[in-house]
Amino acid sequence: MKKHVLIIGGGASGMAAAIFGARQGAEVTILEHMDRVGKKILSTGNGKCNLTNRRMEPGCYRCSVPEFPMEVLSRFGEEDTEAFFEDLGIVLKDRNGYLYPASGQASSVLDALRAELSLRGVAVVTECGPVHIEAPKGPAEKWRVTCERGTFFSDALILAAGSKAAPATGSDGSGYKLAKKLGHRILTPLPALVQLRCREPFFKQIAGVRTDVQVKILAEGEELASDCGELQLTDYGISGIPVFQVSRFAARALYEKKQVTAVIDFCPDMGKKETGRFLRERRELLAERSGEGFFNGWLNKKLALLFLRMAGIRPERQTESFTERELSALARLLKEFETEVVSTNPFENAQVCCGGVDVRDINPYTMESKIKKGLYLTGELLDVDGICGGYNLQWAWSTGAVAGIHAGTMG
Repeated sequence: MKKHVLIIGGGASGMAAAIFGARQGAEVTILEHMDRVGKKILSTGNGKCNLTNRRMEPGCYRCSVPEFPMEVLSRFGEEDTEAFFEDLGIVLKDRNGYLYPASGQASSVLDALRAELSLRGVAVVTECGPVHIEAPKGPAEKWRVTCERGTFFSDALILAAGSKAAPATGSDGSGYKLAKKLGHRILTPLPALVQLRCREPFFKQIAGVRTDVQVKILAEGEELASDCGELQLTDYGISGIPVFQVSRFAARALYEKKQVTAVIDFCPDMGKKETGRFLRERRELLAERSGEGFFNGWLNKKLALLFLRMAGIRPERQTESFTERELSALARLLKEFETEVVSTNPFENAQVCCGGVDVRDINPYTMESKIKKGLYLTGELLDVDGICGGYNLQWAWSTGAVAGIHAGTMG
């Protein structure tokens, strides 16, 4: 007799769980409340689907139990993911360790997964929310899940319902409620890999500027995180990959009612003394230029005008008239530009969440709940968030595969 596995959620981790569960010989059904499975995959990697990353280190994941993510990845890691997709016919392209389908299309990944679901006989039921779950009351009973499309019974249940990030793709936070009703603790989900909104009004003047920087996040003066890369200035604050990488720390500190500051280094390749020396050299080199031309060829003009104004320098003044005090002010702005972070952008703009189901109640080697036997939890539903670069999809593949293997195995 086949084992019956029911999966709530047809995203990346849910489809992986279904495929690996079916490969164990189980009869598998996916319940998806959207009109199709895998919708969020289509938007990953700017539509190119960054499947995973060959650099896998503990610092690539954030979790309240730091060792938990790597324990899961020890059961199904990056090399397993490569083999899995190559087995599905996906040709992988390596871009400095970032792996994409050679087609450059996220749709090809989704097509391969859907084809495998069909090949393995996985039943997919769409548009079936909301869901009500009744756990087995004894060893002879089954899981009972009721939704708009009917009532389903199973020997094992996998919750793969996603987080609250990007709700337009189906991540509406309903999985948290289901997990909580089944006895699991939820650490408040907050937007992560998201833009930061800042207090100062001058951002409207510098919107659209892109430049390489280092960004640090401080809460009550304590440094929480930092990252380097291309900063994108918007009319409301800061964006870009380095901002995304540190945003979850800002989100958590703001939730805790702390004052959050972003400190931006616009000259990350120069130290403070070197920056000051470079400014003095430019004062001599461009002595007869106006202040407006002092940064020409170095900084974006919008930034240059802002820095001059904040340093108290009129743009029409000749460069040779800049005082040591004014140059010191410019050096501070270049190396330690501070802005107060007042909020993150909402879940609609976030790629993932920080927070979720407390992983202390999950077995990292099986993804089974320590609270309810026969219940497995995967993907973004858990209190694990990865940095940009394919890490969150790797988390989906890993947790889904591990859960599917163990949920689908008889005995």
